Amino acid sequence: MERIEVTYAVTVEASAIEAKAQAIAVEQSVEMPVGAIADRRILDEVVGQVRSIEPAGPGRFHVGIGLAASTVGTDPTQLLNMIFGNVSMQDDVELVDVVLPPALLGSFPGPAQGVAGLRHLVGAPERALTCAVLKPQGSSSAELADLCHRFALGGVDLVKDDHGLADQDAAPFAERVAACQAAVVRATAETGRPTRYAPSLVGTPRQLSRQVAMARDLGVEVVLVAPMLVGLPAFTDLVREDLRGMAVLGHPSFSGATRIDPPLLFGRLMRLYGTDAVIFPNHGGRFAWTREQCERLAEEARRPWAHLRPALPGPAGGMTLERVPELLDTYGTDTVLVLGGTLLATGDGLVEATRQVTRLVAEHAT
Repeated sequence: MERIEVTYAVTVEASAIEAKAQAIAVEQSVEMPVGAIADRRILDEVVGQVRSIEPAGPGRFHVGIGLAASTVGTDPTQLLNMIFGNVSMQDDVELVDVVLPPALLGSFPGPAQGVAGLRHLVGAPERALTCAVLKPQGSSSAELADLCHRFALGGVDLVKDDHGLADQDAAPFAERVAACQAAVVRATAETGRPTRYAPSLVGTPRQLSRQVAMARDLGVEVVLVAPMLVGLPAFTDLVREDLRGMAVLGHPSFSGATRIDPPLLFGRLMRLYGTDAVIFPNHGGRFAWTREQCERLAEEARRPWAHLRPALPGPAGGMTLERVPELLDTYGTDTVLVLGGTLLATGDGLVEATRQVTRLVAEHAT
């Protein structure tokens, strides 16, 4: 019988770890006293099994649990429920690894475009990609479109909305997307170098569907979505249906509300559920992630994984121009560098600062 192999990091005294591991196995499977179950088949096939308990530091253990794949079927919501439903409410448990049996893994399409598709969209077969961010909230559609145009003149591959931009009075979605898309099309005609605009999709599933339809009608080919905000299962439906053929940049907003190891969440689960590029808080920026975490995340996003296309890691969050060479050395060419405030802070020098980034990226590839 196929099982999903799940690993949790558990913080507990050594004397209590065996009981804790067994409690996790039961909580994430039948969620009731095992002694009250009379059906032998359920006891043998459905109750979670403790596979391993390994020390992982002082007062910390890695616990391996086998969960019946039959309890998931191919439902993306039920997968999350089974691997980290109830125990996500236990603050001494963190989800750190998941291995899916082939049949279940095969039910997920993963990235629609992946690294190769994104490269094709922007005409960059070898070098790292670049992405600029439209900020701040409260700007008008015309102001954001002007930024879009200047970023594109500077030669970036992608210009994305800040994730805080939504269907707001200052820059309503339909008006903003039309203006920004027109701005990158105009700049591409001027430079001969393609730049793609990625609007931020924010809202309920019905609102998201309407936003995708509007964006597609305007010729948009890349979008930004925060999978944890809209919900991973709803995000998967969006990718499979509404966004078919479009590329998706996954934003990390709300991801800190879970205790899931970042390399697993960004490098594998978001990739599994359909992101083509995963934007994440880079080490040394505004967030407290370590270099080791970020490097593992990038490796997980790109490594071979059954039929799933590799996703492009996108370090972001307080980036500076001075760090561009270091980031390229760290992450290599299968990366998209995401820069926002550091370029916007240059004011009238924005176009030249953007060109400086694109030159550094091009030089690194030669």
